[in-house]
Amino acid sequence: MKAIICTKYGPPDVLQLKEVEKPAPKDNEVLIKIYATTVSSGDARMRGSTFPKGFWLPGRIALGLIKPKKSILGYELAGEIEAIGKDVKRFNEGDLVFGFTGASFGANAEYICLPEERVVVKPDNMTYEEAASVPFGALSSLFFLRDKGNIQSGQKVLIYGASGSLGTFAIQLAKHFGSEVTGVCSTTNLELVKSLGADKVIDYTNEDFTKYGKTYDIIFDTVGKTSFSRCKSSLKQKGFYLAAVAGLPQFVQMLWTSMIGSKKVIGGITPGRTEDLIFLKELIEAGKIKSVIDRHYPLEQIAEAHSYVEKGHKKGNVVITLEHNNKT
Repeated sequence: MKAIICTKYGPPDVLQLKEVEKPAPKDNEVLIKIYATTVSSGDARMRGSTFPKGFWLPGRIALGLIKPKKSILGYELAGEIEAIGKDVKRFNEGDLVFGFTGASFGANAEYICLPEERVVVKPDNMTYEEAASVPFGALSSLFFLRDKGNIQSGQKVLIYGASGSLGTFAIQLAKHFGSEVTGVCSTTNLELVKSLGADKVIDYTNEDFTKYGKTYDIIFDTVGKTSFSRCKSSLKQKGFYLAAVAGLPQFVQMLWTSMIGSKKVIGGITPGRTEDLIFLKELIEAGKIKSVIDRHYPLEQIAEAHSYVEKGHKKGNVVITLEHNNKT
């Protein structure tokens, strides 16, 4: 099978298209023929070894000190089950699914084997490309807003980086939970963020949301471009500053604010639970949330996709389509 191989850390051109052995499912696994995958900011950080501040060494220890332990990157996928292990109970051959690989990566390839609990039946009202775009951004936003931020109906929520993968899902999820949502993005993305349901949109190139005296129950920085010290005065008492991209300074603040003061800094690693993916699927099928796709690339042009993602200006998601993708 074809796969994108990353044998060393570095710029996008370290990625190489190669023929590798097609995997076979273990007893509890399904073999998925992948029709669509993505390049996320997480993929770009992994490939370039650009971990959050203070986490370069722990990141290298976890993911590979000299070179990546997992040579095939990719967190998200959508496709068709081609074979199942003898202990698989939830799926049959031919089922259409989407899923999230977690730390095992491996989705930038024509086939992948995953434990059955890692995938869910694809929403009927989504293409493979749209479904593959869901797990990374939507699971992360759900984890931060609902599990960490305890989002409640009627709260005021500010999403910083509202036009990215996490941001576009965060807006829609915050609206689903009944919050009043302010999105912060660049000039070119104002209309997109409005169209997703934001009650107010702030152009960060022209306005500084911290200067107007408005306060929020939750400030969710999806891109790691603000700081708690800058946003503290814009948080209500008992408010949460959610840091999706948390380095060592944020973790120190998390510990400190957990002991002192009413305003809390919260970070964490998205667990990627099956029940959360099912919850998101139900919202999708109910028409409550949708994917935003910026660009499509074939597998052979994945280095270009990484270069684009690395610039930090993508709108929603960047999708990789595979040659054998002949279905919608």
